[in-house]
Amino acid sequence: MTQESAVLAALGKVLDPELRRPITELGMVEGITTHDDGAITIRVLLTIAGCPLRDTITRDVEAAVGGLPGVTGVSVELAVMTQDQRDALKERLRGPGAKRGIPFNEPGSLTRVLAVASGKGGVGKSSVTVNLATAMAARGLRVGIVDADVYGFSVPGLMGISQSPTRVDEMILPPVAYGVKAISIGMFVAGNQAVAWRGPMLHRALEQFLQDVYFGDLDVLFLDLPPGTGDIAISVAQLLPDAELLIVTTPQSAAADVAERAGSMAVQTGQKVAGVVENMSWLELPSGERMEVFGSGGGAELARRLTTTVGYDVALLGSIPLEPALREGGDKGQPVVLARGTGASEELNRIASALAVRPRGLSEKLLKVTPKGT
Repeated sequence: MTQESAVLAALGKVLDPELRRPITELGMVEGITTHDDGAITIRVLLTIAGCPLRDTITRDVEAAVGGLPGVTGVSVELAVMTQDQRDALKERLRGPGAKRGIPFNEPGSLTRVLAVASGKGGVGKSSVTVNLATAMAARGLRVGIVDADVYGFSVPGLMGISQSPTRVDEMILPPVAYGVKAISIGMFVAGNQAVAWRGPMLHRALEQFLQDVYFGDLDVLFLDLPPGTGDIAISVAQLLPDAELLIVTTPQSAAADVAERAGSMAVQTGQKVAGVVENMSWLELPSGERMEVFGSGGGAELARRLTTTVGYDVALLGSIPLEPALREGGDKGQPVVLARGTGASEELNRIASALAVRPRGLSEKLLKVTPKGT
């Protein structure tokens, strides 16, 4: 192997931080120059000027090539793609002649879409979403999150994301944290600015996230819905008719009563209920005794009622204890599932494993094949 081919092979292991694909595959390596003294100069094309992850790309390239035998130094020259090169990149990502639309509705899409819903706010729906997504990504699945709670967005904070999405013309590249690609309206507003939009604007924002954000080929897409059965819940049913509802409740009977309305909406929209998650199930005291702060049995009762309502078995997937570690992880932007040894972490990981059991497959997919003529 020549030195240049060895460098190219090493660069093939460098992933674009946002697209999660090799920079060689994306056409980002414009040139490699080898020098007699063993130094290497690599010219890398960024998608846009002022790319927020230019330093990350530079460090990754230097690390990948700097360790090769005989290399005495690595110099990375950064340039910006021309419009033609960006067009070629978009075609490479979306396929030739790809039309604008929602890729998760395409006949060949194998992405499982889980819309996390609740009847009322304050039940920990967003924390459950972020932790389940992170746990699945840690298992090697390709996972994305759409923070569809436009008024009460919280996903960026829970995942420690402060970076803005990158725009490549009309295509938006979502930031990545803990292996999860995430998009939220919170990434487009300044500070803690409130979003005051009516129904049509909410629908358009969700539609744009699903159409213009490039998630790539995902195994699972989570949607963190606002509580209740309002505009966004209806828009999700229209824009993603195959999405499954994952209902989050607390053990309190009043919360379960309200959550039943969110789950029973599946009957009207034709969606499926993937299961029920009970959050804040109990608080473990220093003595080891469990204090049921919000009562008990709400999750199991909700699953029983939904089973009757939808006409098929709706399982209680798990009961998550009320723990300071879960709250502290959210405040720090560090999902608790990554810190083993707590009851909440273990239960969330168990729920994620149960949801990930169903693999991507071609079941019920129409294959475009025709008999060969004789």
